[in-house]
Amino acid sequence: MILDDLDARPGSATSLLRTVVGLYARDLGGHLAAADLVALLGAAGVAPGAARSAVSRAKSRGLLEAEESGGRAGYRLAPGAEEMLERGDRRIFAYRPQGDRDPWCLVSFSIPEARRDARHRLRRSLAGIGCGTVADGLWICPGHLADEVEGILDGLGLRDAATVFLTGTPRVAGALADAVARWWDLPLLAGAHRAFLAAHPDPAAGEALDPAEAFARWVRAVDDWRPLPYRDPGLPPGVLPDDWPGTAGVARFAALRAALAARAAAHVRAVVPTLGP
Repeated sequence: MILDDLDARPGSATSLLRTVVGLYARDLGGHLAAADLVALLGAAGVAPGAARSAVSRAKSRGLLEAEESGGRAGYRLAPGAEEMLERGDRRIFAYRPQGDRDPWCLVSFSIPEARRDARHRLRRSLAGIGCGTVADGLWICPGHLADEVEGILDGLGLRDAATVFLTGTPRVAGALADAVARWWDLPLLAGAHRAFLAAHPDPAAGEALDPAEAFARWVRAVDDWRPLPYRDPGLPPGVLPDDWPGTAGVARFAALRAALAARAAAHVRAVVPTLGP
């Protein structure tokens, strides 16, 4: 299985490698020289030995494969990796909150005990894209995630065991916000947003960062943010607490991107001159 955002442990050498590859490998034609990759990870605070170990893990998980180019040892995106990275881009850089009147997606499944490993993988995958649990065999998420749900079912070979519904607002006893608080662990999600906000303050107005420092800050910010849009599916404002920190988290990430991404790319161009504008 390709190393995906669902497997991220932010701050680890493997996760930072995944972030650097996701941000820059495609602009380099899918190839990174080994020395350049180690240098870029070094700028993000990863020691050379840890960087090489991370590359080995990424190869074993299907993200990279060895390839020599221009007489230099290096790595190319493995087959299927680009599709995974594009899917991640949509979550990371085009975070989509659900409107109060938007449809919901319900996933009903029944998988026999003989296929319990498949049932476990399905539950893990649904949780990994931000689905909540209504009941043991009934999960829920914003309607705009229906295609991702279908993709999970197809990928696991479980399409015959599940039914997907697109529906209006669920009718529940009491307030929908109370039901949502049962279906999702909102304190856990709020804590993740607050941790991101604390770790990545707003860029100071007019702050002059050199490209290497901007690169390090941007890579760390993306690495910390990357799992959040999967854990938090973007629930409607009307069912969230008034002090919900996710809105501030999305705004902070956008501000960091505006302040750091271009300067970070300048550092990559200095290390790997073939990177496009």
